[in-house]
Amino acid sequence: MDKTVTVIIPTYKPGQMFVRLIRQINEQSLAVQRIIVMNTDSHFWSPIFDELSDKMEVVHIAKSDFDHGGTRDIAARMADSDVLLYMTQDVTLKDNNVFANMLKFLDRQDVEAVYARQLPQKDCKAIESYTRSFNYPSKSSIKSKSDINKLGIKTYFCSNVCAAYNRKTYLKLGGFAKKTIFNEDMIYAGTLIQAGYRLAYAANACVIHSHNYNDMEQLRRNFDVAVSQVNHPELFAGLKSEGEGIKLVKQTSKYLCAIHKPWLLVKLFITSAFKYKGYWLGKHYKMLPKALIMKLTMNKKFWEDFTIY
Repeated sequence: MDKTVTVIIPTYKPGQMFVRLIRQINEQSLAVQRIIVMNTDSHFWSPIFDELSDKMEVVHIAKSDFDHGGTRDIAARMADSDVLLYMTQDVTLKDNNVFANMLKFLDRQDVEAVYARQLPQKDCKAIESYTRSFNYPSKSSIKSKSDINKLGIKTYFCSNVCAAYNRKTYLKLGGFAKKTIFNEDMIYAGTLIQAGYRLAYAANACVIHSHNYNDMEQLRRNFDVAVSQVNHPELFAGLKSEGEGIKLVKQTSKYLCAIHKPWLLVKLFITSAFKYKGYWLGKHYKMLPKALIMKLTMNKKFWEDFTIY
């Protein structure tokens, strides 16, 4: 039986990339039932967007009400389809079969979630471009609880840049964390795997997405990632990320030499140091003063009414 699909996209100040994305969704070989847009701040929403698709429904929320997990969960509970397909507004679909290729994995036994392969944009710098290939290889895979000893924290790796979830299982497991600084996709993926289900990576479902973050942005991003892990010890306690980071640095170094750009090694080591420092600080955030935390985080709103601190 064909599965019905609801696409869910959180937006903030959407522009031409969002327009292109909706048009590409309309052209997918697998037609979707609904497109729910959770838009932050109606001031930045253009009436032109409303004409992009007759399947699109827009919910406007205040910036102060946005939460990475909670906002996405609200949309999930508005949907009545078999599958929830989450995307971000800055994604480009590689071809018309992205959704179809993803959903094929959800037909496999105990596979309750699947995420797409991310390819770098044309302006992506060499180091970030290689990081994309490291995190999103050319071969598909299916991960389960039995892979934790081998893959460690990578077992939970998933990205809501483009990911699909079986809605019934999503609701059964409680969905995304309702109050989270970041990383709601990996938190849910960990919950899914710990419950005995499987997570798929669809290498033949490709989207184009990358960022050229500067060193401080990398530090802040890794700080928030680490905070999210500390706040979910039931999933992440005992699973170290440092080994995966070291592996990435080593392989990126080889890549830079192979493409005859050894001078980028200095940049790689500096950026890696910022990433590690951000992650280390996030792991130990409970020892830090609130003023410093507010300088380190990408998500200041999270800390305004954070009660665990």
